[in-house]
Amino acid sequence: MKGKYGSLFSWISMCVLACFLIMAVAAAKLSPHDPNVQDLLMRFKPPFWLSGSEAGYWLGTDNLGRDLLSRIIYGSQVSILVGVAAVVISGVLGTVIGLLSGFYNALDHIMMRIADIQLAFPTILLALAIVAVIGGGLNNLIIVLGITGWVPYARVIRSEVLSIRSSDFVVAAQTIGVSDFRLLFRHILPNIFSPVITIATFQVASAIIAESSLSFLGLGVPVSVPSWGNMLNQGQLYMESAWWISVFPGLSIMLIVLSINIMGDVWRDILNPKAKGR
Repeated sequence: MKGKYGSLFSWISMCVLACFLIMAVAAAKLSPHDPNVQDLLMRFKPPFWLSGSEAGYWLGTDNLGRDLLSRIIYGSQVSILVGVAAVVISGVLGTVIGLLSGFYNALDHIMMRIADIQLAFPTILLALAIVAVIGGGLNNLIIVLGITGWVPYARVIRSEVLSIRSSDFVVAAQTIGVSDFRLLFRHILPNIFSPVITIATFQVASAIIAESSLSFLGLGVPVSVPSWGNMLNQGQLYMESAWWISVFPGLSIMLIVLSINIMGDVWRDILNPKAKGR
C-alpha cells in the first residue's frame, strides 16, 4: 500500500473496521430493535429512501418483519467472534507445529505430510465435511475453522525456523545448555513472530467468509442467531421483491473482509520493511 491513495485506503479501512468493532461491542445499545422480534404486519418493508418504508426501520425488514439493521448489527458479533477465535486457535496450533517441525527433523517429515494431505482438500469443503459430522453451532464452528486453518502458519514458521536454527545465537544458546523449549519459545519465536501477525490478519477475513458460507448452507450458527450468512440464506428467495434482505448482509461481509485484507497489506509492509520497496 504505497502512495497517497494507499494511505487513504488504509485510513478508510481502519475506520470501517472500527465501526464494525463498535457495532459488535455495543450492539445492545446501537440496535434500534430486538433482532429476533417478529411482526408479520411489518414484513418486507423497504429501506428508508424507498416508498412504502416504515419510520424507525432504516434498512427495512425481512420476510418475518424483523428489523434488518438490528440483525446486521448483531450479526457483526458472530462474524468477528468466529473470525478472531478461530484465528487464535489455528495460530497457536500452527505456530507450535511449525516451531517443532522446523527444529526436529523426525517430526518435520510427519507433520509436513499431514499438512500436504490437508492442503489436498479445499478448506471450505473440509470444514463443511467436519461440521456435517459433528454438527453446527457457534462453538463447533470456531473449533472446526480453528483446526482446519493451522497449515499456513506451520509452513511459514517451519521455513523461518529452518533458516535461523543454525544462526550464531541459536548455536550459542545450545552451547551453554539452554533447553529446547526455552530456545524455541524464548529465543527463536520472538525473531519470527512478524509473519504470524501478517498471516493471522488475512486468516480473520478467510474465517469470516467461511463462517458466512457455512451459515448460508445451514451448517453454521443456528438459524435463530442473527448471522450475515443466515440472512443471506433467508433472503435468497426474495431477491426480486425484497433485494435488501440479502444485499445489506452481503455488503457487510464484503466491507469487513476488504478492510481486513487492506489492513493485512499494511501490517505486512510495517513488519517486513523489504516489502515496501516492491
